[in-house]
Order: sequence, then C-alpha cells, then structure tokens
Amino acid sequence: MNIVDRHKRIIRKLNADGFVTVSNLSEEFNVSLVTIRKDLKLLEEKKLLFRSHGKAIPVNPYITENPVKIKEKINAPEKNKIAIAAAKTLEPHDSIIIASGTSVIEFARCIKPVQGLTVLTASLNTAIILSKNKEIDVMQLGGMVRRSSASVVGPIGEKMLAEFTFTKLFLGVDGIDLDYGLTTTNLMEASLNKEMINSSQKIIVLADSSKFNKKGFGRICELDKVDQIITDSGIDEKTQNRLFELGVELTIVDL
Repeated sequence: MNIVDRHKRIIRKLNADGFVTVSNLSEEFNVSLVTIRKDLKLLEEKKLLFRSHGKAIPVNPYITENPVKIKEKINAPEKNKIAIAAAKTLEPHDSIIIASGTSVIEFARCIKPVQGLTVLTASLNTAIILSKNKEIDVMQLGGMVRRSSASVVGPIGEKMLAEFTFTKLFLGVDGIDLDYGLTTTNLMEASLNKEMINSSQKIIVLADSSKFNKKGFGRICELDKVDQIITDSGIDEKTQNRLFELGVELTIVDL
C-alpha cells in the first residue's frame, strides 16, 4: 500500500469511527508506529485531522474565546429552540441561577412570568433583560466584570453564592467532553460555575450540538454532576448513547 492509499484509508476510518489510534493503524496497515505518526503529522498539516496523545480526531477540540457579540450570532436558531425548551422547565416559586454565555441570555429572553420566580445571575445582559419583568425578582451577582462575556467572576460572587440555595442552575458552557466534562475558556468563570453547582439542587446545561467533543481552558466539572442537558438534533447518536449510560437526562430540540 502506498502512502496516498494509506492516507485515504486513515481519513475514511477517522470519519467512520470519530477517532483513530497510532497503535491500531500500525497493526492494521502492517507498518511501524513511526510511519503512522509521520502520516498523521502530514494529514494534520493539511488540516485534515488533529493529533492528540497517540490518536487523531477530526477537528481541534480546543476552543478560543470570542466576544459575546460574535458568539450570539453563532448557531442562533439552535440557541433559541434550546432556550424555549429550558423555559418550560421552570416551576412556580423556583429560585434559579442563570450563569453566563449567549445560550443563557437567549434563555432569559424566553422566560415568561412564573409565580414567585427568583433569579440570581452572573450575566449583566440577563439581569437587564429580566429586570424589565416586574413579576421576577432579580439579583445581580457581584464581582469583577469580564468584558468579553459581559458577566462577573471572582471571589466576591463565589462568597455570595455560599449564602443561598437554589432549585435549578442553568449553565452555558464552551465545551462538553464525554471523558473530561464541562469546560469554559476562562479559569475564573470555571471556578464561579463550580460554586453555582454546589449551591443548586438541579444542574441544567444549555448547549447547542457544536459544543460536544470540545474543550475549554477551565474545567467546571465531570458529567456525573449534570442532571440534564438541553441541546439540538445535531448531536450524534454515539454521544446520545454515552450520555444515557452516564445517567444524564437529554432533551433534544428539533430544528
């Protein structure tokens, strides 16, 4: 088998299985580990895959931070459908946390009056949106303002969270890795999100399907801390099955 045919087969296998390993390819093609590593390096240089710890995956899983104004435009229809589904989970006298991110901002826009609803939020935009509704009690979390996300982070907010108990947390994330868990691009935001989880009875993640198999810089938690994920129908079947095995309730909205 020449190098061109080998590369074609590697790409076909990668697309079919979602990943390839150096050891398995070496055995399948009867070539050395060094040869396979060179193959994967060449394919990565052509932007056809991403190498990671003895294996290769289709795309780079690591996320770069974008301003909220840019992120709002990405997958906007998906976020709207997810937000509508999330709003239906609210119950009378809920006391909820709304974290930060464009998915939860859209969620705030979709919230209709619910008897006795109290909201604590890290997002400045969310607080502004909900403050227009006289039937919702809104508390703004304190802390240092992150301009890129128009939200607060830091020890002041973390200390404030320790004084309350909430029925639900609605959390937006930058990445969901089935092994590594939930992540965000900012370490201080990840730390604040951990405290939000500790203060909440039910953890609901709002994430469009593009967030799966991605990683951000700051780790929030493993998936066993998550009760429910609301996403769109772009999520693949393998990921659905894995989440079911992990005991995560999955709500999928059709586009």
